[in-house]
Amino acid sequence: MKNENGLDRVLRFMVAIILVALGFYVTGILSVVAYILVIVMFVTAVSGFCPLYKVFGINTNKK
Repeated sequence: MKNENGLDRVLRFMVAIILVALGFYVTGILSVVAYILVIVMFVTAVSGFCPLYKVFGINTNKK
Protein backbone atom coordinates (compact mmCIF):
# COMPACT_ATOMS: atom_id res chain seq x y z
CA MET A 1 0.00 0.00 0.00
CA LYS A 2 2.98 2.34 0.49
CA ASN A 3 3.96 4.32 -2.58
CA GLU A 4 6.79 6.48 -1.17
CA ASN A 5 10.40 5.46 -0.67
CA GLY A 6 12.55 6.51 2.29
CA LEU A 7 14.07 9.56 0.59
CA ASP A 8 10.64 10.81 -0.43
CA ARG A 9 9.39 10.45 3.13
CA VAL A 10 12.41 12.27 4.60
CA LEU A 11 12.01 15.12 2.11
CA ARG A 12 8.33 15.46 2.98
CA PHE A 13 9.19 15.61 6.67
CA MET A 14 11.82 18.30 6.01
CA VAL A 15 9.33 20.33 3.95
CA ALA A 16 6.84 20.05 6.84
CA ILE A 17 9.43 21.47 9.24
CA ILE A 18 10.14 24.36 6.86
CA LEU A 19 6.42 25.05 6.53
CA VAL A 20 6.03 25.15 10.32
CA ALA A 21 8.72 27.82 10.45
CA LEU A 22 7.02 29.69 7.60
CA GLY A 23 3.72 29.53 9.46
CA PHE A 24 5.27 31.45 12.34
CA TYR A 25 6.42 34.29 10.09
CA VAL A 26 3.37 34.83 7.89
CA THR A 27 -0.06 35.84 9.06
CA GLY A 28 -3.64 35.37 8.00
CA ILE A 29 -4.68 32.89 5.36
CA LEU A 30 -1.07 32.09 4.39
CA SER A 31 -0.43 30.84 7.90
CA VAL A 32 -3.50 28.62 7.78
CA VAL A 33 -2.50 27.23 4.37
CA ALA A 34 1.03 26.55 5.64
CA TYR A 35 -0.28 24.62 8.65
CA ILE A 36 -2.70 22.58 6.52
CA LEU A 37 0.19 21.65 4.24
CA VAL A 38 2.24 20.71 7.32
CA ILE A 39 -0.45 18.27 8.38
CA VAL A 40 -0.67 16.76 4.89
CA MET A 41 3.11 16.44 4.52
CA PHE A 42 3.54 14.96 7.99
CA VAL A 43 0.74 12.40 7.58
CA THR A 44 2.00 11.28 4.17
CA ALA A 45 5.59 11.09 5.46
CA VAL A 46 4.61 8.95 8.44
CA SER A 47 2.22 6.69 6.55
CA GLY A 48 4.33 6.32 3.39
CA PHE A 49 1.24 6.73 1.24
CA CYS A 50 0.37 9.73 -0.94
CA PRO A 51 -3.13 9.84 -2.45
CA LEU A 52 -1.96 12.07 -5.32
CA TYR A 53 0.72 9.53 -6.21
CA LYS A 54 -2.05 6.93 -6.41
CA VAL A 55 -4.17 9.14 -8.69
CA PHE A 56 -1.27 9.79 -11.08
CA GLY A 57 0.14 6.25 -10.90
CA ILE A 58 3.45 7.26 -9.30
CA ASN A 59 5.27 4.79 -7.08
CA THR A 60 8.70 5.72 -5.69
CA ASN A 61 8.73 2.64 -3.43
CA LYS A 62 10.30 0.07 -5.75
CA LYS A 63 10.18 -2.95 -3.44
